[in-house]
Amino acid sequence: MTTIINQALDQASRPTGDGGRRGFRPGVTLSVLLIAFLVVAAIDPRLLTSQSPYAVNLAESFKSPALGHIFGTDQSGRDVYTRIIYGTRQSLLIGIGATAIAMGLAIFLGLLAGLSGRFVDGLVNRFLEVLFAFPGLLLALLFVAAFGLGASTEIIAVGIGSAPGYARMVRGQILAVKGSPYVEAARALGHPPNRIVRQHIFPNAMRPLVAMAAMGIGQSIVWASALSFLGLGVPPPAPEWGAMLDAGRNFVTQAWWLEVFPGLAIVTCALSVTTIGRYLRRRFEGETG
Repeated sequence: MTTIINQALDQASRPTGDGGRRGFRPGVTLSVLLIAFLVVAAIDPRLLTSQSPYAVNLAESFKSPALGHIFGTDQSGRDVYTRIIYGTRQSLLIGIGATAIAMGLAIFLGLLAGLSGRFVDGLVNRFLEVLFAFPGLLLALLFVAAFGLGASTEIIAVGIGSAPGYARMVRGQILAVKGSPYVEAARALGHPPNRIVRQHIFPNAMRPLVAMAAMGIGQSIVWASALSFLGLGVPPPAPEWGAMLDAGRNFVTQAWWLEVFPGLAIVTCALSVTTIGRYLRRRFEGETG
């Protein structure tokens, strides 16, 4: 009997997914290639452009897209393509950093609520409900207004604004896994609580969050760009995508490329990481669609 239960525990604790199904997905492949390109741009932008993102040349102001400047130039004669490439590092760091902060807070609060008694669970839930009363972006705006501008402030602000939704999700996963048959079997075998949490509850509850974290990076990039567009993000002349949108909105009628290309960078990056996140979620949930 003990052997059967142990086999059931091992089987239930393994990742679920679509196993060996490896159908070709053009959208996922294209997303992976685009993210690989952005990673190269973030690590060493000089591999993709030889120009400086800060070089001012007023004689080249508002040049439309052409061979010399494939994305055109801005009001100061700076190459828009170069600034987008150099802005990749800042945007990705903000997205990854904010998502890491959000996940860290969410895991702490979710574990606290899901593994504690009713009293602590109720307190954490009331706290999350207070945070849910404010839209996530509004929480980020309030944080930036209180602590000032800067990349680090923006990362923390977006992370705090995103955390409540993830925390509620972690709590739900913990409660679902706690009541699963293999956890009950582990308790029946006399496994200590710490071992049950470490080997069964935590890995199975956290697995879906890997996919959610990938999608969260895209959301964080969009939120950070929105803060920069409102003038509450990284200050100019930093080549950050949202800041570029903010700088170009006054010239949109005479230089459409100042809005279109940074906007496309934000959208395509967010779509790519979201596509990869959705694919990972299907793999974890055993979906084939």
